[in-house]
Amino acid sequence: MDKNRFANLVEQALDKLPDEFLEIMDNVEVLVEDYPTKSQCAGAKKTELLGLYEGVPLTERDSRYSLVLPDKITIFQKPIEAICRTDSEIIDQVEKTVKHEVAHFFGMSDDELDDIEAGWLEGEEE
Repeated sequence: MDKNRFANLVEQALDKLPDEFLEIMDNVEVLVEDYPTKSQCAGAKKTELLGLYEGVPLTERDSRYSLVLPDKITIFQKPIEAICRTDSEIIDQVEKTVKHEVAHFFGMSDDELDDIEAGWLEGEEE
């Protein structure tokens, strides 16, 4: 899939988020890259990292938090394409990855997200 089409999928996934979320995310930059850098991997394989939130989650901010660079969410195209067989699977995975990284911005941990995402999978099986 070409990069422009993939970036459009990321934009569409963001557009599906509630307006209230998007308003709060006014200082978050969302990017698409082929792969994570070595520093972004933090021990993971570059082919396994689908997305990354870099910044200070809302739950960790206080009244002195201002005049800062934007937080950053990066969605990694090649690892997502590698685990998907069809365009439909890519679309679904992009949406899941965007939601996952946005949840980190709102302060959710990977453990909390794993529990929620496991519940989503159980719902799909029924």
